[in-house]
Amino acid sequence: MSISSDPAALYPDIVACGSLATALRAGAEGRLGGVPAASSDYAPLHHATVASTLPHREPLQIRASSQERQWSIRGTEPFQGLALIDGGTDDLAQVAEAARAWHDGESLDGIRRAAPFVHLTGRFEVPDNDPARLAESEWQSMRQEAAELEYVWKETHQALIEAAYAEPALRALYPFTSHWALRFSTSTRPRLTVVGPFVAANSDGTFGVGMGSSDADLGRFATAHEALAVGVSQLPSGLGPITVGA
Repeated sequence: MSISSDPAALYPDIVACGSLATALRAGAEGRLGGVPAASSDYAPLHHATVASTLPHREPLQIRASSQERQWSIRGTEPFQGLALIDGGTDDLAQVAEAARAWHDGESLDGIRRAAPFVHLTGRFEVPDNDPARLAESEWQSMRQEAAELEYVWKETHQALIEAAYAEPALRALYPFTSHWALRFSTSTRPRLTVVGPFVAANSDGTFGVGMGSSDADLGRFATAHEALAVGVSQLPSGLGPITVGA
């Protein structure tokens, strides 16, 4: 695989077309057909977008690497700006397949079938921005992310996420992470309302519970269940349903 920062060396075909969007429309064996693609003014060789016919999908972002001949994609929903799909490939025809499926409103599974390089983040689409469904989608993504981790402490982090999901009082909240610490909110993104302590999985296999800057304000524990029990005990009483964090 070639390594270079020179666009002419990495992408002579794109340079010849003048922009990534033009290359997508002109090449890829016509896979995009009449689907509109646009390139940015500041980086036309390295960036393009393809809009979707669905209003609850942002335009698919397509970026070319400046170090090697490869393209990455990111497809987000507009309310929270979170990724539904991503992925990378050195096959521009595959990028066009993904872009066409995204534009045409194919299901997320259908997009991956059309372009196998596509990675599903675990989130699902919530067109009406129902806060309970957004929380459920975020839990699903977080559980998938934990299962896919390659870090040394993957098992402890995954144990933390799964134990938290199994706790009804926590599953009813909106989850998010900050520096790998699990936190909770009574509202969705984009404006979170943080509630209770955070719980962190440590590299030594322990689990810390904190309220401030330390992950041991409320102690360190041998199991995720012990740590989360303390976390639940610190939740305010009378928490209502999750709200939209607008």
